[in-house]
Amino acid sequence: MAVLEAMLKSERQIQRYEQPEGHPDLTEPLPLLERIYRHRGVLDGSECVYSLDRLLPAGKLLHVERAAVVLANTLAEQSRILIVGDFDADGATSTALALRGLRAMGARHVDFLVPNRFEYGYGLTPEIVEVASELQPDLIITVDNGISSIDGVRAANSLGIQVLVTDHHLPGGELPDAYVIVNPNQPGDEFESKSLAGVGVMFYVLAALRKELTARSWFEEQRLVAPNLAQWLDLVALGTVADVVPLDYNNRILVEQGLRRIRQKECVPGITALIQVSGRRQESLTASDLGFAVGPRLNAAGRLDDMSIGIDCLLTDDSSEARSVAEELDRLNRERRDIEQQMKEEALLSLEGLWKDWDAGQGMFGVSLYDEHWHQGVVGILASRVKEQIHRPVIAFARDDQGDLKGSARSIPGLHIRDALDLVATRHPELLSRFGGHAMAAGLSLKLEHFSAFAQAFNEVVRESLGEDELKPIIWSDGGLQRDEMSLHAAKSLRQAGPWGQGFPEPLFDDEFEIVQRRVVGERHLKLVLKPSESEDQVDGIAFFYDPLDWPEMKNRFQLAYRLSVNEYQGRESVQLIIEYARALD
Repeated sequence: MAVLEAMLKSERQIQRYEQPEGHPDLTEPLPLLERIYRHRGVLDGSECVYSLDRLLPAGKLLHVERAAVVLANTLAEQSRILIVGDFDADGATSTALALRGLRAMGARHVDFLVPNRFEYGYGLTPEIVEVASELQPDLIITVDNGISSIDGVRAANSLGIQVLVTDHHLPGGELPDAYVIVNPNQPGDEFESKSLAGVGVMFYVLAALRKELTARSWFEEQRLVAPNLAQWLDLVALGTVADVVPLDYNNRILVEQGLRRIRQKECVPGITALIQVSGRRQESLTASDLGFAVGPRLNAAGRLDDMSIGIDCLLTDDSSEARSVAEELDRLNRERRDIEQQMKEEALLSLEGLWKDWDAGQGMFGVSLYDEHWHQGVVGILASRVKEQIHRPVIAFARDDQGDLKGSARSIPGLHIRDALDLVATRHPELLSRFGGHAMAAGLSLKLEHFSAFAQAFNEVVRESLGEDELKPIIWSDGGLQRDEMSLHAAKSLRQAGPWGQGFPEPLFDDEFEIVQRRVVGERHLKLVLKPSESEDQVDGIAFFYDPLDWPEMKNRFQLAYRLSVNEYQGRESVQLIIEYARALD
């Protein structure tokens, strides 16, 4: 395993952002935040104003007004509504948002159903429609799924159940015959933000419904107060960040507004409870906290058990109940981490053999991994972890209860993973049973006997799509920091300047340092005292989950890629560098 890791780590390179085209090099350095924003394509300060009046209007979403009419009619008739969600954090927040929003607008008969991934798989399948029919819904609303549910929608139609699809995943060549589809990525939709998460789509549907009901004088007639949808932006922020969709300007508004409410403790009790069990400070919560602490605990329910637990956590208004459910989710997350660690070790051992078999990796472009003992609910995280290790598209498979394989794919920049799977399916229609997803993540299923043929076909498609340079991981840096920029004030400014996330990455810098002191803390982390080159100042640093291979003890000078952060300890704040990459210098 060490051979594989060492070979890949040696390929990493730090590359600094360039000035955007049309903006010549400046003779004087720009202020820190302005430099960072320019690197991310933000040239107008107005794109850093995250007020709700700058959100794209709901009416731009194709068919959203028709969806609002359908929902308004359903409320007027007090028909039965069933929300069918997905079993991840986006699906859970979408489901909770739909239930809270519809109930606040007067729906008396609305419930939810989330397919258990181990029994029914993903989306509105005919099997789930059969289960749903026992609840006798008049209308099924899919959230964070449905755009590929051709057979499931057909089954619902045959039972006389209308289907409203709200989704954000990329459609295939055929759309389901739903009564209404709201999806910014469907053909003909001109909504500018194609990166809405499922919970974002549901937020816009509720906004359109509120407008329709207001026009009908519904709230006055029902003696209801028209709800302020902003009160649920905590759910929108959590689902958006946890689903790792690109944080374009519209999504950044949604996330930042949600974060502000969470910090002010104006959020559902379940989110507060999840923050508490994760050990994060609610008053200074960031988008990365949602992505790395809160989201994984919510996701653990869908990975190991039943996402209904997570949805219940987001639906309850009782703080004590929320805390109890959050503690159960925290326990599931610890169990998930243990399973993940074991699977990762097995995957890397398997990779070592593949690497040697395929001419020391020269023929390894797209990686498919399978072990009969792997857990279905954890293969997505496994694929992500291995992808980070080897910087290649990775698909990890596990067996389902029928003996077929369920795979979860993660990609790297330069390869649209869903399009790659579509090309495999076009060339080899017998291999894939089903697939769907995004540019960077996808899900698929196939027969066990097709695994080897699929692995070869997938590797071939990736080989054609990616060159050798694209397989070398690049660490994008915002450059070095001036002496006065490596300060507590700058660290706090960066924390507040987000939200940072997918497509709008948290600032990362690189400089040369001399190590003054080093010690291992907690057995897995390297605590450092560093001195920047050409300076007598010293600054604390930490490398989490460090690898001794990266930090040879005979070397004291390193080029480091790092994040500038605020370390809070016993009520004292100080600057600390979070080391993301280290390269020893001669």
